[in-house]
Amino acid sequence: MNQVLLTRLFKSIDAERDAPLMKVAFSIIEDERRKGHQKLADKLGQILKNSSLNQSYSSNNLKIAKEKVYKMPVDRRYKLPLATHIEQEYLRHEMVLSENVENKILRIEEEYLARERLAHHGLKPKKKILFHGSSGCGKSMGAERIAWDLGLPFYKVRFDSIISSYLGESASNLQKLFESIEDYPCVLLLDEFDIIGKQRDTSSNDVGEIHRIVNILLGLLEEYDGQGILIATTNLEGSLDKALFRRFDDFIELPKPNETEIVELLKKCFSALNLSKNVRLNDYSKKMIGMSYAIIVKIANDAAKKAVIKLKNEISTEDIDTALEENVAISR
Repeated sequence: MNQVLLTRLFKSIDAERDAPLMKVAFSIIEDERRKGHQKLADKLGQILKNSSLNQSYSSNNLKIAKEKVYKMPVDRRYKLPLATHIEQEYLRHEMVLSENVENKILRIEEEYLARERLAHHGLKPKKKILFHGSSGCGKSMGAERIAWDLGLPFYKVRFDSIISSYLGESASNLQKLFESIEDYPCVLLLDEFDIIGKQRDTSSNDVGEIHRIVNILLGLLEEYDGQGILIATTNLEGSLDKALFRRFDDFIELPKPNETEIVELLKKCFSALNLSKNVRLNDYSKKMIGMSYAIIVKIANDAAKKAVIKLKNEISTEDIDTALEENVAISR
């Protein structure tokens, strides 16, 4: 079994340390060590360690979340919820990331799982994260993946409810939202954060209200020390008010995939179907450099659908070439 499949298999394990499946997994690690695959064995061992911690802490988090009666606050005027809950089963969590980004996300998860141990030493986990990068590179999915891995409820802020044309109501909505999650362990996603965190431009006509919103946001982020994790995302990090950056515990850029990551992503997308022996994914990865993860997934899915609709047993170079040509115009 190759390294990619082993890694995916080990990440799917969710069992107690003494369970039969875990014993099999540990025997595989030892076998890899005997083969001289030290780096792979260490990586699989770390995945199992995180899985054991996650299994324990996730169950605890879910129990806490269920025991707490949580009611999402609504805006005063239209009674719309200020954030939308997305059920665990609908969270996207299978990602292809660079080693650097993967390690940063794993560290966030590990620190959260170890928050009680950190507290004994006067330390705190990272709870306020900013994901930035091009559109379609997995910022929102990264937030969902963290919620999935930690077993935390996931909420996405509804800025259509937060932002009000009435003076002072936007700031009030923000305050209510932050207060409501202070003692509730969850992942709260502020997608397209630049909507409310943009630079305070003195030339703007709405400078007064924007100043109020950003100032309130600065204070809320500064004071937040709740039970969950706040994750903000933006495609336009240059438009964010500079003072906001200091309020985050970590900034993670999600770049467009390189050739190796594109090949891995295509393999994942095509894993349910057969590929023609003429298909060379390395060649296609070179053609897709500069594209976002979302566009590459769309190309792969379009090619797969063409093959299925035509009742073919495998995906051909023609299917992929056609899908690539159809999407190239929107990929740059």
